Amino acid sequence: MEDIQKTGLNDKLRQEMVEGLLYTHARLSDTSKKTLEAASFVYGLIELLSEKGLISIEELDARKREVAQRLMKKNSEQGIGILLQEPEFDKYTFEAEAKIDCKSRLHLCKAACCRLPFALSKQDIHEGVIHWDLGQPYIIAQEQDGYCTHLERGSCACSVRELRPVPCRAYDCRKNKTIWLDFDNAVINPEILKDGWPRYAVPESHAD
Repeated sequence: MEDIQKTGLNDKLRQEMVEGLLYTHARLSDTSKKTLEAASFVYGLIELLSEKGLISIEELDARKREVAQRLMKKNSEQGIGILLQEPEFDKYTFEAEAKIDCKSRLHLCKAACCRLPFALSKQDIHEGVIHWDLGQPYIIAQEQDGYCTHLERGSCACSVRELRPVPCRAYDCRKNKTIWLDFDNAVINPEILKDGWPRYAVPESHAD
C-alpha cells in the first residue's frame, strides 16, 4: 500500500513538472517568434539604410559592440538574466592558480574572499556539487552571513576544495584594495569586518 502511495505521489509530481515545463516551453516559443519578427524588421531596416548609403556595415558593427557592452553591464547591475563564467576554463586543468598562504592570514582577513559573489561555469553546474543562488542564476550560493555556503565556519576551510570553481582557484586578493590596504605588511581594510560587506562596496572581479 505504501509503495502504491509513493508511486501515486511520484506520478503527481512528475505530471506537475511536465505541466510546468510545457508552460515554460510554450512561453519560450512565443518569445522566440516575437524575437524573430523583431529581428526581421531590424535587419530589413539595416539593409535598406545600407543600400541607400545612410550607414555603413562597419559603423554599425562598431556601434553594436559598444551598445551590447553597455546593456550587458546594465543588466548585470540590475540582476537581469543569468550569469555564467566567461570565458570558461576546465577547472581541473586550470594552471593559473593564485599561490597565497591563506592559512597564515585567515585570522586577519576572515576569509573575506569567500564573501565575494561570482558566476559559476557550465562545468560546475553540470557536476551538481557547487550550489548556486536559485534567485540569481548562476551566482555562487551564499548564506545569510554573506559567506559561501561551502565554507566550513569553524576552520574557514572549503568543504568542496577539490571541486572548487575556477574563480576560487584564480582569485588573487593581493590586488584587491577593498580587502588589503597593504598586503605585504598584513594591513587589512577594516571595512571587511563590517556586516554587509561587500554589498555596499565595489570589490574587484573575483576572477581577476
